[in-house]
Amino acid sequence: MKLILLMLVSGMSLSLPGWQTDFEKAKAIAKEKDRLILLNFSGSDWCGPCQRLHKEVFADNTFTTYADTALVMYNADFPRSKKNQLSKDLQKSNDALADQYNPQGKFPLTLLLTAEGKVVKTWDGYAGNNTQFMQQVKAVCDARHP
Repeated sequence: MKLILLMLVSGMSLSLPGWQTDFEKAKAIAKEKDRLILLNFSGSDWCGPCQRLHKEVFADNTFTTYADTALVMYNADFPRSKKNQLSKDLQKSNDALADQYNPQGKFPLTLLLTAEGKVVKTWDGYAGNNTQFMQQVKAVCDARHP
């Protein structure tokens, strides 16, 4: 866990445990398991609030434990450093997601989506501390299955 946080803080782009790397697969899993998709737009090697969000919220054990049972996670990363560039296919996928869900290029931007891609909740910027964010995510998830 410390290695993941160190890599995030230092700006290295990496595939995060529990985060899908294929958005179509994320949608299929969400449909199969009746879960929402958490889609996060980040700049892992240049966006301070993005790094803070990943470190303080998404890497927190309470959040990861909850997410493993209630969400499908996808990080649409847009690194700037040449050493952190994504594969062409992944960059193309992330660009398409940005065109659809983040046309204004906001970072960080976090959305909860249905398996069909309908936006049900949006956080523009840093989403607040782990407790606040968790309460908001749980409220949306709980409202779907009262």
